[in-house]
Amino acid sequence: MIPAPIAALPWRVMLLLTAIALFGVVVLYSAAGGNITPWAVNQAVRFCIFMGLALAISRVPLSTISNFAFPLYGAILIALVLVELIGGVAGGSQRWINLGFMQLQPSEFMKLAIVLAVAQFYARLPVGEVRTWNAIWPALTLIGLPWALVLVQPDLGTATMILAGGVTVMFLAGLPLRLFVGTALAGAAIIPIAFSFLHDYQQKRVLIFMDPESDPLGAGYHISQSKIAIGSGGVFGKGFLNGTQSHLDYLPEGHTDFVFATMAEEWGLVGGVLLIVAFLFVFRWGIRVSLRTEDKFARLTAAGLTTTIFFYVAINLMMVMGLAPVVGIPLPFMSYGGSSMLTVMLCIGLIMSIDRSRRQSRRDWG
Repeated sequence: MIPAPIAALPWRVMLLLTAIALFGVVVLYSAAGGNITPWAVNQAVRFCIFMGLALAISRVPLSTISNFAFPLYGAILIALVLVELIGGVAGGSQRWINLGFMQLQPSEFMKLAIVLAVAQFYARLPVGEVRTWNAIWPALTLIGLPWALVLVQPDLGTATMILAGGVTVMFLAGLPLRLFVGTALAGAAIIPIAFSFLHDYQQKRVLIFMDPESDPLGAGYHISQSKIAIGSGGVFGKGFLNGTQSHLDYLPEGHTDFVFATMAEEWGLVGGVLLIVAFLFVFRWGIRVSLRTEDKFARLTAAGLTTTIFFYVAINLMMVMGLAPVVGIPLPFMSYGGSSMLTVMLCIGLIMSIDRSRRQSRRDWG
């Protein structure tokens, strides 16, 4: 009774993402003091539009995605260079290109493009060269160029995401484990030197992360108030629309970076655990798509994009709980904003495309 194209849609993951997004709309409604504007309606409309975009991308053949991996990376890299030359400055950061009708932030799309480019590189690399120097320096170049351009904007959070996404694909491609262990040890050794090159506000974020109570009314205010909001929610929360930290404006950015704290205050430990479990099901779906496909590019891309979404969630949750410095990483489908949701939905659409290509290939062989 149901047309085949509609029946073939990944309904389970679509319903799961919709449930998370609807919960996010409810939390934003509460964060606005029971006002459906300005955040809740806009967030719902954006999700519907981006879900449609993800479904459109899921119809794109895997071969087309593979062919456009390097051109997409090159175009975004050029855009990052243009940001340095003509980009607009806001809040002390130079991250946007003014297109007239919108402010474009190319670094957001590099989180996705770096996974595609590095995956394409290793898909084309002969198997016998995976453990040679030729498998290392080109990938490091692909990662290092955008990482450096984003770091000088400065945008430490996005630079970290780009680095993590690219290095994850390198690890999944089968490079020797000793390479990553040695790099991690070397990175730990140069942390004091790297710290001296950070901007003053970035150094302050790191120091406050180590001891937020040292300046509870200044640089440590965000983390301190976030912990208070999460802790005061208890097991079952204070109840919908009954949060005090966000409604009385004690919690800064309660609708964006610290939306999890807003949610936890009203929905408690139960709400937080259920939200995390929902994200775990999304990660499980992405990893299963990766494990089931036989194409190397598709396998690395699906796993890399899944871990990119995972880094969004993990870094944000660690940040609002005081387990990581505040780096401005939003929580997917929950934090108000369009750029991060667009990036995550593009990742979802590409994973859907890989899953659809795998199913189509199985039918053709069957």
